[in-house]
Amino acid sequence: MLTIRTSFGSPYGRKARIAVSILGLDGKVKIEPASTQDSTDPLRAQNPLGKVPVLLRYDGSTLFDSPVILEYLDMLAGGGRILPKEMEPRLEALRLEALADGILDASILVVYEGRYRPPEKLERKWVDMQTSKVTRALAVLESAPPDLDPTPNVGQITLACALGYRDFRFPGTWHLAPGPSAPRCLARRLCDTRAGLRGDHPAARVRPNQDRVDA
Repeated sequence: MLTIRTSFGSPYGRKARIAVSILGLDGKVKIEPASTQDSTDPLRAQNPLGKVPVLLRYDGSTLFDSPVILEYLDMLAGGGRILPKEMEPRLEALRLEALADGILDASILVVYEGRYRPPEKLERKWVDMQTSKVTRALAVLESAPPDLDPTPNVGQITLACALGYRDFRFPGTWHLAPGPSAPRCLARRLCDTRAGLRGDHPAARVRPNQDRVDA
């Protein structure tokens, strides 16, 4: 059986967990916990970057990070399920995934800035730079809202995880427009499905204190 190792507070790991469920791979892929902070955890040997998620293959080789894992899972499920085969839809899904991953990357850097620096040494220019990335990305999403496919693609999955993480760490900060915005509806619809619930909201899955160190 394949293994995905992740911390349950990681939105990138949540992407992989949701993909496993959407693709019906629960019987082929098991999820195991990993710690990015514990130097004795084998994670650093499985991924020299020490990041989650990491996928352990049958032959002992590993795959990382989440975009690569999602593409592999899609191929394992026959291909074209969450990553379209046709060029234009595929590029659009990958572009959305990159945008949503960028939201996550910038958001986590802000979290880490507050976590690892004392308040008096907080680098406000750095925080503002990361925050502006998120603001611009969300404005683009509001101006050209993505659709939700019957089987959500890699971009839609990643966006739902990014918005869920923003709600988790920065409550209310991505609700830019009044009324039912498309990104908000996307996150709600995905999280209301079995797939979304399989991934679960990070706040419901984090063990005591784990959330403080695993994104």
